[in-house]
Amino acid sequence: MQYRRLGKTDLMVSAICLGTMTWGQQNTEAEGHEQMDYALDQGINFLDTAELYSIPPKAETQGSTERIIGNWLKARNNRDKVIIASKVVGSGTSPWFRDSGEPTKLNRAQINEAIDKSLKRLQTDYIDLYQLHWPDRAMPWGSNPTVFKHDDSPSTPIEETLDALNDLVKQGKIRHIGLSNESAWGTMSFLHKAETLKLPRVQSIQNAYNLVNRTFEVALAEIAMREDVGLLAYSPLAQGYLTGKYLNGARPEGARTTLFNRGSRYETPGTEEAITKYIALAKKYDLDPSQMALAFVTSRSFVTSNIIGATTMEQLKTDIASINVTISPQLETEINAIHQLHSNPAP
Repeated sequence: MQYRRLGKTDLMVSAICLGTMTWGQQNTEAEGHEQMDYALDQGINFLDTAELYSIPPKAETQGSTERIIGNWLKARNNRDKVIIASKVVGSGTSPWFRDSGEPTKLNRAQINEAIDKSLKRLQTDYIDLYQLHWPDRAMPWGSNPTVFKHDDSPSTPIEETLDALNDLVKQGKIRHIGLSNESAWGTMSFLHKAETLKLPRVQSIQNAYNLVNRTFEVALAEIAMREDVGLLAYSPLAQGYLTGKYLNGARPEGARTTLFNRGSRYETPGTEEAITKYIALAKKYDLDPSQMALAFVTSRSFVTSNIIGATTMEQLKTDIASINVTISPQLETEINAIHQLHSNPAP
């Protein structure tokens, strides 16, 4: 396993992070524990979760993933062996997150309520990386859209959010903060406010990044590298679409899109054509398509950690083994040639 520094912190996180959002619906608690045991044995020391999880969001399963991790931490007594990232939801209308039933916002009161509930579920005194799951302002879908839509809806000021997080750092409830589903403007705004107001700086940004969505490279990649706000890449397999299992309308039993019909992001015009070409390229180089797609993400200089997710142990083992796959210069040239013709069909 490779390890990389998280932003400007003293934390060294594994280049592959174990995503957990299926635990509590697609996966049982026992399966979640099995995945964590195996991942830790393979050198993964980084877990990503959220108060929102499991997926898809439901009142009856909200927080279930954090509870599963908390039970594992208690049973294994290994809190010092793992770096835990969690998230607080951004602006939204779902009534089940807050005791009051009010719309969610990234204000002081709601952040304080969210962190205390997450700590209780995780059965820990602190969270290593606390991320804003999405902004508290109107945002185009995907944060880095290829088609922009203007919206001036009200939002919580960034300085109020940062000030609330600053208090949690002082209290020892969180060590560091990060962003998620954020734009270049948003990232630089958080950095500017932190520097000028002497508040915690963001250390990472968790955005979607994969072969059919490389919009992160357009503006955010340079920010990630020059400002030490590395990418925690989610959906590196495009919700499983880059494995090829959904080609030609296929719906395998037990697969996420089959169960929940939530794959519209990766069913946009041109996406299947691009995926077909990437899978053919992987076969040309005698590579597993999943491992090629994952290795490409992990190999990017602006990526701190690649967040994988699996519902079976076979998938998990394949995904983790991608750390041993090398993207040669020639293979990268051919990947980029496909990208040039099919740029970001699924932003």
